[in-house]
Amino acid sequence: MRVVQLLPTLSFGDAIGNDTIALKGVISEMGYSTDIYAENIDKRLPGGLAKKVDKLRDLKKDDVLIYHKSTGTDLTFKLEKYKCRRIMVYHNITPAEFFRSYSVPATQLTELGYKGVEFLRDKVDYVLAVSAYNKSELLKMGYTCPIDIRPILIKFDDYRQAPDEAVIKKYSDGKKNIIFVGRIAPNKKQENVIRAFYSYKKLNPESRLILVGSARGMENYRDRLAKYARALGIGDDVVFPGHIKFSEILAYYHLADAFVCMSEHEGFCVPLVEAMFFDVPIIAYDTSAISDTLGGSGVLLDSNDPVYAAAVMDRVLTDDKLRESIIAGQRRRLEDFSYENVRAVFERELRDFIDGRKG
Repeated sequence: MRVVQLLPTLSFGDAIGNDTIALKGVISEMGYSTDIYAENIDKRLPGGLAKKVDKLRDLKKDDVLIYHKSTGTDLTFKLEKYKCRRIMVYHNITPAEFFRSYSVPATQLTELGYKGVEFLRDKVDYVLAVSAYNKSELLKMGYTCPIDIRPILIKFDDYRQAPDEAVIKKYSDGKKNIIFVGRIAPNKKQENVIRAFYSYKKLNPESRLILVGSARGMENYRDRLAKYARALGIGDDVVFPGHIKFSEILAYYHLADAFVCMSEHEGFCVPLVEAMFFDVPIIAYDTSAISDTLGGSGVLLDSNDPVYAAAVMDRVLTDDKLRESIIAGQRRRLEDFSYENVRAVFERELRDFIDGRKG
Protein backbone atom coordinates (compact mmCIF):
# COMPACT_ATOMS: atom_id res chain seq x y z
CA MET A 1 0.00 0.00 0.00
CA ARG A 2 1.23 3.50 -0.88
CA VAL A 3 0.71 6.74 1.03
CA VAL A 4 1.63 9.66 -1.22
CA GLN A 5 1.47 13.41 -0.82
CA LEU A 6 0.37 15.83 -3.52
CA LEU A 7 0.56 19.63 -3.72
CA PRO A 8 0.86 22.25 -6.46
CA THR A 9 4.24 23.66 -5.37
CA LEU A 10 6.91 22.24 -3.10
CA SER A 11 8.87 25.29 -2.00
CA PHE A 12 12.18 25.63 -0.22
CA GLY A 13 11.93 26.85 3.35
CA ASP A 14 8.20 27.64 3.59
CA ALA A 15 5.94 26.21 6.28
CA ILE A 16 3.85 23.98 3.99
CA GLY A 17 6.88 22.63 2.16
CA ASN A 18 8.65 21.88 5.43
CA ASP A 19 5.51 20.19 6.77
CA THR A 20 5.19 18.03 3.65
CA ILE A 21 8.84 16.97 3.77
CA ALA A 22 8.66 16.18 7.49
CA LEU A 23 5.52 14.08 6.98
CA LYS A 24 7.28 12.12 4.24
CA GLY A 25 9.85 11.01 6.79
CA VAL A 26 7.17 10.01 9.29
CA ILE A 27 5.15 8.06 6.73
CA SER A 28 8.26 6.20 5.60
CA GLU A 29 9.20 5.34 9.18
CA MET A 30 5.66 4.02 9.70
CA GLY A 31 6.52 1.42 7.05
CA TYR A 32 4.58 2.72 4.06
CA SER A 33 5.87 3.31 0.56
CA THR A 34 5.69 7.05 0.04
CA ASP A 35 6.60 9.90 -2.29
CA ILE A 36 5.86 13.60 -2.75
CA TYR A 37 4.39 14.79 -6.06
CA ALA A 38 4.16 18.42 -7.12
CA GLU A 39 3.58 20.48 -10.26
CA ASN A 40 6.43 22.81 -9.31
CA ILE A 41 9.49 21.72 -7.35
CA ASP A 42 11.90 24.31 -5.99
CA LYS A 43 15.33 23.76 -7.56
CA ARG A 44 17.01 24.49 -4.22
CA LEU A 45 15.57 21.27 -2.78
CA PRO A 46 17.67 18.07 -2.89
CA GLY A 47 17.29 16.09 -6.09
CA GLY A 48 14.91 13.16 -5.82
CA LEU A 49 13.01 14.58 -2.84
CA ALA A 50 9.87 14.98 -4.95
CA LYS A 51 8.53 13.94 -8.34
CA LYS A 52 6.49 15.74 -10.97
CA VAL A 53 2.73 15.22 -10.86
CA ASP A 54 2.68 13.47 -14.22
CA LYS A 55 4.70 10.65 -12.62
CA LEU A 56 1.85 9.89 -10.22
CA ARG A 57 0.23 6.82 -11.72
CA ASP A 58 -1.24 3.44 -10.84
CA LEU A 59 -2.77 4.39 -7.51
CA LYS A 60 -4.95 1.54 -6.28
CA LYS A 61 -8.18 1.81 -4.34
CA ASP A 62 -6.49 1.01 -1.02
CA ASP A 63 -3.69 3.54 -1.52
CA VAL A 64 -3.89 6.89 0.27
CA LEU A 65 -3.44 10.27 -1.36
CA ILE A 66 -2.76 13.20 1.00
CA TYR A 67 -3.50 16.50 -0.74
CA HIS A 68 -2.19 19.76 0.78
CA LYS A 69 -4.67 22.55 0.09
CA SER A 70 -3.42 26.11 0.52
CA THR A 71 -3.84 28.00 -2.75
CA GLY A 72 -5.69 28.22 -6.04
CA THR A 73 -4.68 25.61 -8.59
CA ASP A 74 -6.25 23.56 -11.37
CA LEU A 75 -4.71 20.51 -9.70
CA THR A 76 -7.53 20.58 -7.14
CA PHE A 77 -10.13 19.87 -9.83
CA LYS A 78 -8.20 16.81 -11.03
CA LEU A 79 -8.11 15.13 -7.64
CA GLU A 80 -11.11 12.89 -8.24
CA LYS A 81 -9.32 11.15 -11.12
CA TYR A 82 -7.15 9.36 -8.57
CA LYS A 83 -9.21 6.29 -7.70
CA CYS A 84 -7.91 5.81 -4.19
CA ARG A 85 -8.63 6.99 -0.67
CA ARG A 86 -8.18 10.76 -0.32
CA ILE A 87 -7.18 12.95 2.61
CA MET A 88 -7.00 16.73 2.48
CA VAL A 89 -4.63 18.66 4.73
CA TYR A 90 -6.27 22.09 4.95
CA HIS A 91 -3.77 24.89 5.54
CA ASN A 92 -6.38 27.57 4.72
CA ILE A 93 -6.57 30.16 1.95
CA THR A 94 -6.36 33.91 2.39
CA PRO A 95 -9.62 35.63 1.33
CA ALA A 96 -9.37 37.46 -1.98
CA GLU A 97 -10.65 40.71 -0.46
CA PHE A 98 -7.25 41.38 1.07
CA PHE A 99 -5.57 41.47 -2.34
CA ARG A 100 -8.02 43.38 -4.55
CA SER A 101 -6.26 46.74 -4.13
CA TYR A 102 -2.81 45.32 -4.72
CA SER A 103 -2.71 42.39 -7.12
CA VAL A 104 -5.08 41.02 -9.75
CA PRO A 105 -3.17 37.69 -10.01
CA ALA A 106 -3.24 37.17 -6.23
CA THR A 107 -6.94 38.00 -6.12
CA GLN A 108 -7.73 35.53 -8.90
CA LEU A 109 -5.55 32.85 -7.31
CA THR A 110 -7.27 33.04 -3.96
CA GLU A 111 -10.72 33.12 -5.56
CA LEU A 112 -9.77 29.93 -7.41
CA GLY A 113 -8.50 28.53 -4.13
CA TYR A 114 -11.86 28.91 -2.42
CA LYS A 115 -13.65 27.42 -5.42
CA GLY A 116 -11.34 24.46 -5.05
CA VAL A 117 -12.15 24.01 -1.38
CA GLU A 118 -15.86 24.04 -2.20
CA PHE A 119 -15.28 21.58 -5.05
CA LEU A 120 -13.56 19.11 -2.72
CA ARG A 121 -16.44 19.17 -0.24
CA ASP A 122 -17.61 15.71 -1.33
CA LYS A 123 -14.40 14.54 -3.02
CA VAL A 124 -12.27 13.71 0.03
CA ASP A 125 -12.80 11.02 2.64
CA TYR A 126 -11.09 12.72 5.56
CA VAL A 127 -9.58 16.10 6.45
CA LEU A 128 -6.68 17.07 8.68
CA ALA A 129 -7.04 20.77 9.48
CA VAL A 130 -3.98 22.48 10.90
CA SER A 131 -6.09 24.53 13.33
CA ALA A 132 -9.53 24.56 14.91
CA TYR A 133 -10.23 27.75 12.94
CA ASN A 134 -9.62 25.90 9.68
CA LYS A 135 -11.93 23.10 10.77
CA SER A 136 -14.69 25.58 11.57
CA GLU A 137 -14.31 27.15 8.14
CA LEU A 138 -14.77 23.79 6.42
CA LEU A 139 -17.83 23.00 8.51
CA LYS A 140 -19.36 26.31 7.44
CA MET A 141 -18.72 25.28 3.82
CA GLY A 142 -20.75 22.11 4.35
CA TYR A 143 -18.06 19.46 4.80
CA THR A 144 -19.55 16.32 6.32
CA CYS A 145 -16.57 13.95 6.25
CA PRO A 146 -14.58 13.44 9.47
CA ILE A 147 -12.28 16.39 10.26
CA ASP A 148 -9.51 16.24 12.83
CA ILE A 149 -6.90 18.80 13.86
CA ARG A 150 -3.21 18.16 13.25
CA PRO A 151 -0.84 21.10 13.75
CA ILE A 152 2.01 21.70 11.33
CA LEU A 153 4.99 19.43 11.99
CA ILE A 154 8.03 21.57 12.81
CA LYS A 155 11.62 20.32 13.06
CA PHE A 156 12.88 22.53 15.85
CA ASP A 157 16.44 21.24 15.53
CA ASP A 158 16.73 23.47 12.45
CA TYR A 159 16.31 26.52 14.69
CA ARG A 160 19.35 25.57 16.77
CA GLN A 161 21.67 26.53 13.92
CA ALA A 162 24.00 29.50 14.37
CA PRO A 163 22.40 32.88 13.60
CA ASP A 164 23.99 35.30 11.16
CA GLU A 165 26.73 37.17 13.05
CA ALA A 166 26.62 40.27 10.84
CA VAL A 167 22.91 40.83 11.55
CA ILE A 168 23.43 40.26 15.28
CA LYS A 169 26.26 42.80 15.36
CA LYS A 170 24.37 45.39 13.30
CA TYR A 171 21.30 45.53 15.55
CA SER A 172 22.84 44.88 18.99
CA ASP A 173 23.00 48.58 19.77
CA GLY A 174 20.83 48.83 22.87
CA LYS A 175 17.58 49.63 21.07
CA LYS A 176 14.49 47.54 21.73
CA ASN A 177 13.86 45.38 18.67
CA ILE A 178 10.20 44.75 17.88
CA ILE A 179 9.73 42.14 15.17
CA PHE A 180 7.07 40.55 13.07
CA VAL A 181 7.88 37.62 10.79
CA GLY A 182 5.66 36.80 7.82
CA ARG A 183 5.47 37.50 4.13
CA ILE A 184 4.74 41.12 3.29
CA ALA A 185 1.06 40.78 2.38
CA PRO A 186 -2.14 42.77 3.04
CA ASN A 187 -3.72 40.11 5.25
CA LYS A 188 -0.73 40.33 7.59
CA LYS A 189 -1.61 44.00 8.22
CA GLN A 190 1.94 45.21 8.64
CA GLU A 191 0.55 48.77 8.51
CA ASN A 192 -1.13 48.10 11.85
CA VAL A 193 2.16 46.91 13.31
CA ILE A 194 3.76 50.14 12.05
CA ARG A 195 0.92 52.16 13.55
CA ALA A 196 1.35 50.44 16.94
CA PHE A 197 5.12 50.92 16.77
CA TYR A 198 4.64 54.64 16.06
CA SER A 199 2.69 54.94 19.30
CA TYR A 200 5.20 52.80 21.19
CA LYS A 201 8.13 54.88 19.95
CA LYS A 202 6.64 57.88 21.74
CA LEU A 203 7.06 55.88 24.95
CA ASN A 204 10.51 54.56 24.03
CA PRO A 205 12.39 56.47 21.31
CA GLU A 206 15.23 53.94 21.51
CA SER A 207 13.39 51.25 19.58
CA ARG A 208 13.05 49.87 16.07
CA LEU A 209 10.61 47.70 14.15
CA ILE A 210 11.86 44.87 11.93
CA LEU A 211 9.35 43.42 9.46
CA VAL A 212 10.92 40.16 8.35
CA GLY A 213 9.48 38.60 5.19
CA SER A 214 9.59 38.48 1.43
CA ALA A 215 7.53 40.99 -0.55
CA ARG A 216 7.63 38.96 -3.75
CA GLY A 217 4.48 39.71 -5.74
CA MET A 218 3.47 42.38 -3.22
CA GLU A 219 6.14 44.97 -3.92
CA ASN A 220 3.55 47.73 -4.28
CA TYR A 221 2.18 46.91 -0.82
CA ARG A 222 5.69 46.95 0.65
CA ASP A 223 6.36 50.30 -0.98
CA ARG A 224 3.18 51.73 0.54
CA LEU A 225 4.25 50.44 3.96
CA ALA A 226 7.65 52.10 3.64
CA LYS A 227 6.02 55.35 2.48
CA TYR A 228 3.62 55.21 5.43
CA ALA A 229 6.49 54.75 7.90
CA ARG A 230 8.32 57.74 6.38
CA ALA A 231 5.15 59.86 6.56
CA LEU A 232 4.91 59.07 10.28
CA GLY A 233 8.54 60.16 10.71
CA ILE A 234 9.77 56.70 11.74
CA GLY A 235 11.06 55.48 8.40
CA ASP A 236 14.66 55.14 9.63
CA ASP A 237 13.57 52.78 12.40
CA VAL A 238 11.31 50.50 10.34
CA VAL A 239 13.45 47.84 8.68
CA PHE A 240 12.42 45.62 5.74
CA PRO A 241 15.10 42.91 5.40
CA GLY A 242 13.32 41.36 2.40
CA HIS A 243 14.03 37.84 1.17
CA ILE A 244 16.89 36.65 3.38
CA LYS A 245 18.82 33.54 4.37
CA PHE A 246 17.55 31.26 7.14
CA SER A 247 20.52 32.17 9.35
CA GLU A 248 19.48 35.82 9.09
CA ILE A 249 15.91 35.00 10.10
CA LEU A 250 17.33 33.20 13.13
CA ALA A 251 19.38 36.29 13.95
CA TYR A 252 16.28 38.50 14.05
CA TYR A 253 14.60 36.10 16.47
CA HIS A 254 17.70 36.17 18.68
CA LEU A 255 17.64 39.97 18.62
CA ALA A 256 13.90 40.37 19.26
CA ASP A 257 12.57 41.86 22.48
CA ALA A 258 8.94 41.34 21.45
CA PHE A 259 6.96 39.75 18.60
CA VAL A 260 3.96 41.84 17.55
CA CYS A 261 1.35 40.32 15.23
CA MET A 262 -1.62 42.33 13.97
CA SER A 263 -2.53 39.92 11.16
CA GLU A 264 -6.20 39.59 10.26
CA HIS A 265 -6.04 36.19 8.61
CA GLU A 266 -3.94 33.16 9.55
CA GLY A 267 -4.60 29.46 9.10
CA PHE A 268 -1.95 28.59 11.71
CA CYS A 269 0.92 31.16 11.79
CA VAL A 270 4.16 29.24 12.25
CA PRO A 271 6.11 32.38 13.30
CA LEU A 272 4.11 32.44 16.53
CA VAL A 273 5.53 29.03 17.38
CA GLU A 274 8.99 30.16 16.29
CA ALA A 275 8.75 33.12 18.67
CA MET A 276 7.80 30.70 21.46
CA PHE A 277 10.91 28.64 20.67
CA PHE A 278 13.15 31.71 20.99
CA ASP A 279 11.48 32.94 24.21
CA VAL A 280 10.27 36.13 22.53
CA PRO A 281 7.12 37.45 24.28
CA ILE A 282 4.20 37.53 21.85
CA ILE A 283 1.59 40.26 21.55
CA ALA A 284 -1.05 39.38 18.96
CA TYR A 285 -4.40 40.63 17.72
CA ASP A 286 -7.13 38.01 18.22
CA THR A 287 -8.23 37.02 14.72
CA SER A 288 -8.64 33.82 12.66
CA ALA A 289 -6.36 31.03 14.01
CA ILE A 290 -4.21 33.23 16.26
CA SER A 291 -5.86 32.20 19.53
CA ASP A 292 -5.82 28.53 18.45
CA THR A 293 -2.08 28.62 17.95
CA LEU A 294 -1.32 30.62 21.08
CA GLY A 295 -3.50 28.29 23.15
CA GLY A 296 -3.75 30.66 26.10
CA SER A 297 -0.13 31.81 25.92
CA GLY A 298 1.29 35.18 24.91
CA VAL A 299 -0.82 38.34 25.16
CA LEU A 300 -3.97 38.33 23.07
CA LEU A 301 -5.35 41.73 22.05
CA ASP A 302 -9.11 42.15 21.63
CA SER A 303 -8.57 45.37 19.66
CA ASN A 304 -6.15 46.56 17.00
CA ASP A 305 -6.11 50.05 18.47
CA PRO A 306 -2.49 51.21 18.11
CA VAL A 307 -2.36 53.19 21.37
CA TYR A 308 -3.66 50.18 23.29
CA ALA A 309 -1.18 47.86 21.56
CA ALA A 310 1.67 50.26 22.31
CA ALA A 311 0.72 50.40 25.99
CA VAL A 312 0.76 46.59 26.14
CA MET A 313 4.14 46.51 24.39
CA ASP A 314 5.55 49.00 26.88
CA ARG A 315 4.23 47.03 29.85
CA VAL A 316 5.65 43.75 28.56
CA LEU A 317 9.04 45.31 27.84
CA THR A 318 9.36 47.10 31.19
CA ASP A 319 7.77 44.62 33.62
CA ASP A 320 10.31 41.82 34.09
CA LYS A 321 7.98 39.67 36.18
CA LEU A 322 5.20 39.89 33.60
CA ARG A 323 7.58 39.12 30.75
CA GLU A 324 8.93 36.07 32.57
CA SER A 325 5.37 34.87 33.18
CA ILE A 326 4.49 35.27 29.48
CA ILE A 327 7.58 33.36 28.39
CA ALA A 328 6.84 30.57 30.89
CA GLY A 329 3.34 30.21 29.42
CA GLN A 330 4.73 30.14 25.90
CA ARG A 331 7.18 27.39 26.88
CA ARG A 332 4.30 25.28 28.15
CA ARG A 333 2.35 25.83 24.93
CA LEU A 334 5.44 25.02 22.86
CA GLU A 335 5.42 21.50 24.30
CA ASP A 336 2.15 20.86 22.44
CA PHE A 337 3.97 21.56 19.17
CA SER A 338 6.98 19.39 19.88
CA TYR A 339 7.99 17.21 16.96
CA GLU A 340 7.27 14.08 19.00
CA ASN A 341 3.78 15.18 20.04
CA VAL A 342 2.63 16.33 16.59
CA ARG A 343 4.17 13.26 14.99
CA ALA A 344 2.22 11.02 17.40
CA VAL A 345 -1.02 12.84 16.53
CA PHE A 346 -0.41 12.37 12.80
CA GLU A 347 0.53 8.70 13.15
CA ARG A 348 -2.61 7.98 15.15
CA GLU A 349 -4.88 9.83 12.73
CA LEU A 350 -3.33 8.22 9.65
CA ARG A 351 -3.53 4.72 11.13
CA ASP A 352 -7.15 5.27 12.14
CA PHE A 353 -7.95 6.31 8.58
CA ILE A 354 -6.08 3.42 6.99
CA ASP A 355 -7.72 0.94 9.33
CA GLY A 356 -11.18 2.30 8.54
CA ARG A 357 -11.88 4.06 11.82
CA LYS A 358 -12.02 7.43 10.04
CA GLY A 359 -13.50 8.35 6.68
